[in-house]
Amino acid sequence: MKILFTGGGSGGHIYPIISIVREIRRIYPKKDLEFCYVGPREEFSSILLAQEDFVIKTIVSGKVRRYFAWENFVDILFKIPFGILQSFVYILMTQPDLVFSKGGSGSIAVTISARILRIPVFLHESDIVPGLSNQVTAKWAKKTFISFPKTEYFDPEKTTLVGNPIRKEIMEGSKDRAVELFNLTLSKPVFLIIGGSQGAEAINDFVIRIINDLLERYEIIHVTGTQNVREISAEAQVMEEKILDKYYHPIGFLDEDKMKHAYRAADFIVSRAGSGSIFEIAAVGKPSILVPLPSAAGNHQSKNAYAYAQTGAAIVIEQENLTPNFFMENIQLLFLHPEKLEEMRQSALAFAKPLSARAIAREILEYLMLD
Repeated sequence: MKILFTGGGSGGHIYPIISIVREIRRIYPKKDLEFCYVGPREEFSSILLAQEDFVIKTIVSGKVRRYFAWENFVDILFKIPFGILQSFVYILMTQPDLVFSKGGSGSIAVTISARILRIPVFLHESDIVPGLSNQVTAKWAKKTFISFPKTEYFDPEKTTLVGNPIRKEIMEGSKDRAVELFNLTLSKPVFLIIGGSQGAEAINDFVIRIINDLLERYEIIHVTGTQNVREISAEAQVMEEKILDKYYHPIGFLDEDKMKHAYRAADFIVSRAGSGSIFEIAAVGKPSILVPLPSAAGNHQSKNAYAYAQTGAAIVIEQENLTPNFFMENIQLLFLHPEKLEEMRQSALAFAKPLSARAIAREILEYLMLD
């Protein structure tokens, strides 16, 4: 049996795919399953998928922008049709039993080809606001899985609410290991601050502005982005008081192993509001402040954040409102009321859906076995 996965190529698409495949292997350990991936060329994603024994095929990927841009003409007239042709040939040659799409601009060529060749398509949408690719694919998908209730554009009667698949391993961190990895003192509450691959600059700059106020009260693990870590570390050394240096731990990127330990050690998390981040934060039961990426397509990060915050698990601060006084007041008020932090932890755990990947894996296997 062959299952072909597709997505936009970003971590938000790739990590859920990996989590689903791991669960399929746990449920069905036989060796007669082959996993393929077709999507846009992206080195980081290819490395992650290769580690999970995927057969990987890259295609030309185009994007339909919802505003005027000359690039639309090139993408619509050339890139997307060529990507469909590439996908069609590959699917015709490999004959997968099922195509699973995580959406994104790289997926639409694959799902259109699957439809032409009558290959069943399963679809998962991470955000409250589906991307254009998923809106189109949902019209013929056999099954559509969603992360949030009241996901826009989709017919509720044709969707299954499962949450966003996360890797089970993320919940298996160790505080002692975190102390070793990040040289933590644990003498103050630990903040984990994550800028995200697209939106790290604004959060990085903000952290540097308030670095001394933060470090007087908290210990910081700051995920800066790989390209920013040297610059941010140098700026912090200039700005921070020498005596506080031992409480600041900048790092460019957290791989799966480091991330799970950072999650375990953190008392509080500041993050962007991608669906993957929200569901991981919920699964590890951490109170958080979410700062939505203003440029996110369809304003989906803001809508994700407010939907999550309605549960009581998080506070949302829009980037334009991210000022030192407002931020520090919110943080200090929370830490003056430990019972509020505990309520946020419990609300996060109540929202979490740690079995999402397993639920999707079961649906895939049941469909293949009955087909």
